[in-house]
Amino acid sequence: KRPSLRTALLAAADRGAVFLRKAGTVILLLSTAMWGLSTYPKLPETRLREAAPEQVGAQRLEYALAGRLGKVVEPVFRPLGFDWRIDIGVLSSFAARETLVSTLSVVFAVGEGEAGPAGLRDALRAQTRPDGTPLFGVPTACALLVFFALAMQCLATLAVTRRETGSWRVASLQFAYMTALAYVSALVTYQGLRWLGIG
Repeated sequence: KRPSLRTALLAAADRGAVFLRKAGTVILLLSTAMWGLSTYPKLPETRLREAAPEQVGAQRLEYALAGRLGKVVEPVFRPLGFDWRIDIGVLSSFAARETLVSTLSVVFAVGEGEAGPAGLRDALRAQTRPDGTPLFGVPTACALLVFFALAMQCLATLAVTRRETGSWRVASLQFAYMTALAYVSALVTYQGLRWLGIG
């Protein structure tokens, strides 16, 4: 029987709407949670007065819970070229990889007037490491892309794997090997590009 184009389009539209509802809800919840984690606890007034004006935002984030969590895992991701600010985005994306962009927007304080790809791109380009080099150089950007291409960062997929196989062991194994593969591949990408003198 020849497939019906109308049926295929209706099915695709239905599944697309379901995805947007679920993804939109997850993104909204995680963005709100990330805002809270990156805002509280507040930087004490004494430190706020001592900070240089251009450093206030970074110091507030570093003092907040999100910054503290990013600092804890920073040694693990440092060989990939990620600093604690990128680590916050990586950690939040384990719930749903779609949240990376919104998390980075919160972390790098992209304002309402700057919302959208151009605003985030400009904010990311302006970020630097403590030594003054760009945070998102070519090696770091490529390593981040490779990590996200290979890592299994989706709790929904893990839940489906567990349901279909009837085993958390299989789901855990799938998560572990895909994360390890992503980590090693990103490590080779970052260190390889730096060895070649790129970025």
